[in-house]
Amino acid sequence: MATPASPEGAVAADHRPALTVEELCFASAMSCFEGWLKMDPAIGPRTMSYVTKFISRTLEKTHNLKEVRETLSRSVEVWVWLTKSFAAALPSLTTRSIGPLQSLNDPEKGVTPQESTALITKNYTSLKEDLQLLIKLMHIARNLLVVPEPEIPQDLCAAAQFDKMLYQTITLCVNVTSKAYDGDILEETARHKLSEITELYKKLLITCLQQAHNWIAKNDRNKMSFWCAVLFDDESGEEQQDAGAQFADFRPDVAKMEVQNWIERNSRMCDKARQLLVDYQQNLGSRGSPPGSLPENPVLSWNWMPHVRPRADDIGEETKITPQWKEDEQDKFEQDRLYGRVSREVDTWWLKVRDPNYDEWIISMPSVEKAHQLIEGCKLSSLNRYPHSYRNDDQEGSVHSAENVQMPEHQGPEGEVRDDRHYNLPDYNDDMIEDEDVDDDESYGEGPMSGLLTEVPNILDPKQIEALHMIVKSCILDSAGISLSRAGENLQKTRCRMFLSLECGRSLLREILVFIAVWEKSEQSLIFQLTTQIVEAIHHSALIPFAWQSLRIPKDIISPAQTVLLRLVNNMFRTRLQDPIQPGSKGHLRDIKLLQFLYIQFRTRIVPECAALMHLQAQIRNEVCDPADFPVDSWDMERAKDGLQQFLDLLMTVNEPIEWRTCLIQWEAVFDLLVLLKSLESAVPKKPMVDLPDRSAHRRPPPPHDDDRDHDYDSADPPPPPPPPPIQEHAHKFPWAGIKGQILHIIAGLLQPEAGRAGPGNPVVQKQIIQHNGIISLLNCCVYDDHNRFARERVQICLKWLMDGSAEANKVLHDLVAVSPPPNLQPAPDASGLTQPVPLRVDGIAGEVKVRVKPNNLQSASPSSSSSAQQQQQQHHPSAAYQQYPPRPSSAASNDSGTTTNSNTSTSSSTHDHDH
Repeated sequence: MATPASPEGAVAADHRPALTVEELCFASAMSCFEGWLKMDPAIGPRTMSYVTKFISRTLEKTHNLKEVRETLSRSVEVWVWLTKSFAAALPSLTTRSIGPLQSLNDPEKGVTPQESTALITKNYTSLKEDLQLLIKLMHIARNLLVVPEPEIPQDLCAAAQFDKMLYQTITLCVNVTSKAYDGDILEETARHKLSEITELYKKLLITCLQQAHNWIAKNDRNKMSFWCAVLFDDESGEEQQDAGAQFADFRPDVAKMEVQNWIERNSRMCDKARQLLVDYQQNLGSRGSPPGSLPENPVLSWNWMPHVRPRADDIGEETKITPQWKEDEQDKFEQDRLYGRVSREVDTWWLKVRDPNYDEWIISMPSVEKAHQLIEGCKLSSLNRYPHSYRNDDQEGSVHSAENVQMPEHQGPEGEVRDDRHYNLPDYNDDMIEDEDVDDDESYGEGPMSGLLTEVPNILDPKQIEALHMIVKSCILDSAGISLSRAGENLQKTRCRMFLSLECGRSLLREILVFIAVWEKSEQSLIFQLTTQIVEAIHHSALIPFAWQSLRIPKDIISPAQTVLLRLVNNMFRTRLQDPIQPGSKGHLRDIKLLQFLYIQFRTRIVPECAALMHLQAQIRNEVCDPADFPVDSWDMERAKDGLQQFLDLLMTVNEPIEWRTCLIQWEAVFDLLVLLKSLESAVPKKPMVDLPDRSAHRRPPPPHDDDRDHDYDSADPPPPPPPPPIQEHAHKFPWAGIKGQILHIIAGLLQPEAGRAGPGNPVVQKQIIQHNGIISLLNCCVYDDHNRFARERVQICLKWLMDGSAEANKVLHDLVAVSPPPNLQPAPDASGLTQPVPLRVDGIAGEVKVRVKPNNLQSASPSSSSSAQQQQQQHHPSAAYQQYPPRPSSAASNDSGTTTNSNTSTSSSTHDHDH
């Protein structure tokens, strides 16, 4: 390693190593490019063609040649030239794209989308040339960080303040690409120009994110600097105070100061980077030679400027620190230095909002009796809890706001733990109904959002956005092998807590989650896997309960972001099935506590809200309520169904391991499942497999009468227009398709015997089903329903394990059979002696099928036919289905059995729908 050069410029220049060809060419090209951007000196197009050629060749070499990449990465001149080029380009690009330079950090000072469109189309040629070169330069900066010792170029990049140019470039790209340009009013040429420039800005944004990911890789100081820049963007304490008690009076200004103090205390660069910076400053910077001196940096300048007094911790990496908090210390920097950790404000916030059961079991599962009260209260107030989708402005009534239910404080004034805490348990009574307006746009995050990166998911597609997810994962994921700081702090977990403590982080998390739903990403996609790892990191900090509450939307039973979060948690639990955690370990206990929190949400909010909607559907179906009073639309119903499906999918996953299944049995999950099953039975009519044809629809219209004077004119008219497309089904007829099958699948899993045994069924679950009158609900699922195909096959398994080993269940079933009269298939002759049709319900066919039975004299003529008819009558008796488990489908009706139908549709035996 070379010794620091002498301060004298002439002597130092003699000891300075010669530049390589690549460094000379790149430095010359950057000097000309800066002149091109500043118009000082004036650069012609011929010179710019050489500049473009040199930059393109440098990019190619940094991509393919390891030696060139390593040489350029350790050149301070290269990083300073990159910083100066972007510093000259950004004001010019801003003026030519979105208006005045002040609009870069303040969009309100910018021009309208129409004016911005005019600027872009006017400056199309120059914008295209400059953006293409800037994309190549950002590619070079990205490649220079991919070296065996990345900490050296990472430190040089920070010293040259290229990271500041990176933030401003991302801001400009977001401001341009997020504007709502109206391409329909533009001409084809202008639309093409606008689209091409927008795509170039997107490419520049993608490359910036990739460069940022490489800059923070395995570098805690850079991670903290980047996190501080993107999370504290436009953050104010007043906004946090208005956010409500769930944010635990978090003070972002104090937290920002503490994070900045930590960065300054850890501002020591690696020795090789410091030596390169000292050599550059003494040989070029102090003499004013191009590209000039390193920019002033109050935090990092001491690394290469001896006269700057450092405030970094002058201790070795192996030295441990015992955190001490001195409340009476006046010097904030000294107070934070004694504390040693990143931010006491973040630590205090985390202690207040983390899972209350983090240290010990404090919150228990609400009882079945409490859940029943919630369901009944929710049904009573169901008409007033949602914004009415069909009312006019002057008919707006009261709506229920979920924001009224606030997270209770988790500690008393002296830090004592309160035993009366709960997970946001709702209480559906009249006090909860208040007059307030629910703004859908604000609820769903439309309009301006806080944070530098929050708009990125709305700009890029799944292939382009991968770097953003990798940045978030790199900053917060607590993977194996992460070392602790000198104060014993896991910095990954600290950044995860910062991520959720600030509004910018919460907004970015919401957009990342919704991104999966919008693009319908599968579990095998890279974006889904990266987001699962982000959720895993949040789970390690016991902050999923807080994230769940922060993602709530007042008008939704479960918001789209919550639905995706639930899907990711389900995927996380499925990985536990393949790689199980040791029972009793810290990780296993953490999973059980998360499962308890989610099931509390299922019992206290999801089931009551969905049951209330189904109750309203049943009242409308029974003509007790007016369909116009149904409070939500089909879109909201679809959201509710998606959330309910994800909850049931989660229960299907956790129902497989015996440890988790035992928890569901202890919590009496059967009660909530039967509530949904009964509500569905009363709310939604079963859809038949076949609809009986309407014979009147096939009749030919009568021929026109000769006296009809309009006949000649009608025959000359064109044919009538085709019928309009089918109207979307009304919300009150929403079928909740597929929900029954999931419920029955879970019940069958709860009823199954112990592992390795063929029977009997679980006796605890058998008693729970009998106690909650679930046998009738299960029997009602025997009737075919096209909304829930194969539900009958699933209920057969449920009934098998329910009856096996339970004398009480068999007694209840036999009592039901005894009170069910058999259908009367005896012929009923009229006055003329002819038999009358007998109406029968055939499973899978809508309505009733009229069956004409042969007279007795015809039946006596064929003894075999008579016995077959008796057998057919027995099969139509409901007891035949009740006494055989699993029930088997009977043979189709035929002439040999002594019956004929007046329908053209072949029918199978019916299983009657008994609603007791």
